[in-house]
Amino acid sequence: MSDTQVQKKIQITIDNKEITAEEGKTILEVASNNGIKIPTLCHNGKVSKTTSCFVCMVKDTKSGKFLPSCSSLAVDGMVVESDTDEVSDMRQTALNLLLSEHSGDCEAPCTIACPAHANVEEYVRAGREGKFLESLKIIKERIPLPLSISRICPRFCEQDCRRNTYDGEAVAINDFKRISGDLHYVDYVEDLPELNGKKVAVVGAGPAGYSTAYFLRKEGIASDLFDKQPEPGGMLRYGIPEYRLPKKILDTELAHFEKLGGISVTCNTELGKGIRLETLKKDYDAVVVAVGSWKSSSMRAEGEEHAEGGIGWLEKIALAGWTGENPGKTIVIGGGDVAMDCVRTSLRLGSRDVSCFYRRTENEMPATPIEVEEAKEEGVHFEFLTSPVKLREENGKKIMTCIRMELGEPDASGRRRPVPVEGSEYDVEADTIIAAIGQKTTIPEGIPTNKWGEVETDGKTFRVEDNVFSTGDCQTGPATVVESVAGARLTAQSIAASFNGTKITEEPDFNVSRGHWQQLRKDDLVFLKQPAEQPRTEQRKIPMDQRLSTMNEVWYTFTKEEIMKEGERCLECSCTDKGECKLKEHSETYGAQPDAIGGEKLKFDYDTRHPEIIMDPGKCIKCGICVKTCREIINKSLLDFKFRGYGVRIGTAFGEPLPQSCRDCGECIEACPVGALGWRIKK
Repeated sequence: MSDTQVQKKIQITIDNKEITAEEGKTILEVASNNGIKIPTLCHNGKVSKTTSCFVCMVKDTKSGKFLPSCSSLAVDGMVVESDTDEVSDMRQTALNLLLSEHSGDCEAPCTIACPAHANVEEYVRAGREGKFLESLKIIKERIPLPLSISRICPRFCEQDCRRNTYDGEAVAINDFKRISGDLHYVDYVEDLPELNGKKVAVVGAGPAGYSTAYFLRKEGIASDLFDKQPEPGGMLRYGIPEYRLPKKILDTELAHFEKLGGISVTCNTELGKGIRLETLKKDYDAVVVAVGSWKSSSMRAEGEEHAEGGIGWLEKIALAGWTGENPGKTIVIGGGDVAMDCVRTSLRLGSRDVSCFYRRTENEMPATPIEVEEAKEEGVHFEFLTSPVKLREENGKKIMTCIRMELGEPDASGRRRPVPVEGSEYDVEADTIIAAIGQKTTIPEGIPTNKWGEVETDGKTFRVEDNVFSTGDCQTGPATVVESVAGARLTAQSIAASFNGTKITEEPDFNVSRGHWQQLRKDDLVFLKQPAEQPRTEQRKIPMDQRLSTMNEVWYTFTKEEIMKEGERCLECSCTDKGECKLKEHSETYGAQPDAIGGEKLKFDYDTRHPEIIMDPGKCIKCGICVKTCREIINKSLLDFKFRGYGVRIGTAFGEPLPQSCRDCGECIEACPVGALGWRIKK
């Protein structure tokens, strides 16, 4: 056809839009040229068609057939649907089929495990490279209180670290937060938008309240925080002992919020007394209730008034500047972190006879393992499978009748239920008995509660009613600080969305995983580089005599050199293409799930023989784009399909490694819609 010839035109309707198009164009081309987006995986405009994924399916309404739009030609008079529930279901099915054979890790397990979903792998990498300011910037995208959290977090990230599979010791992830914060927290001030005139009242200046104010400020919204205590910080100041979180460090951390502008704090002010909810609702654009859980749970034992509540006892010591009288012979009842704080604080106040009574075994203790280990190091005696029955006081001493327990069937928590052993009662004597078996929240009057006694909210928006929201322990029940930070961010987003007249955008929970480290073997792991053969860097502690006689912080911060060396142990588990993977993007859009279609996945060996490129066939969707890119664009034939049927894969001729010259090209990597081909050095 000569240049002067006129291309024949056709009429086609896509999603009720009448379009005049050139004959010979595919449905996908016509749609794209007219602003209609159709998802694709195997389509790449630089190479010839492959038509393998069927994610681009559309429906021809006249024939009733579903067609792959990337290879089906538009026909005159055709009426096409590309955006109906029926078409979406077809795309979801196609994606589910691809996922049924797809293996790998979209995101690193440490990031998934973090309640705040901080980009763990990225901040560890930055720390490993000595870029501690960059590490802090990444951390503060999700964690505005890194000085505190790096000292008290139960390390969810480390509990799921794949390094546990390799040598039984997780990377010291939490300490990357600590050194990054210690080095740069004071000097680094975030780039923030101008204040937009909106202001929120936050009741509770603890970790949830401060975090809500922080994330609101990132949206340009000002906050006034109110707290009943004489100083701000909530549980961080009055519930976490000094030896775990020095209050000078907390003061430094909270002072940073003043630098952000638009955040103020008023103490000695309690909702329902100094301030009223109705007044706040009128004076502010929104109100957030973020009070803590300061009421100790009942032991449900006769005479329990002779015991002090765990969190209340810690608060009393805190209000006295972490000083107090020697509690004498002390028994703490409970197996959580508050119980560990109580036994260890008792030692520091001078007691040399401290016991922890717990009704289950050590394996069932909810306390952070490192807290239990350190309590043992310091001389705490543990009495397991023991439960209090009755308390009384005689001659100035506390007498507690206990009963031995044995483990029965699992209860709702998944732990085996403790069952009393008949006739096993016995008495113990103590000067101080502390009950640290749980906490509850005293909800301010006028705020609705649910059956558990927490603030009743819409689960997705954190809204209580009208312009009142709630977050933190009073909304979830007692939780960790990092969990309250995670909820605060979502609450702030919900408030900002309500101001803007939009809906909060739910974050997709899609993730392909190779599995939890406890179910994996070494040969199930994929290594971008040979793992560093070195044990976990040991963190230094202050001498034992100081631990038992002062409230000094127990742990020293790693040095730069130590933490950079520790970072070499990271296996960098996430996908090399996690930010650009089209399979993940489309799966999130169409609700596809990795476990939608069951069956055994073939295991393929990955290839890292090239110094800079990894080939991971387990991720491959067999679209053939890499093969055609190499052949049609680069004019090479380094890759091709191998074998037949279910076991088909893409590889090199005779299984040879990719040539060194591939490092200067990378076209196949750029073209791959998933992470089957990637650069071994992540950026």
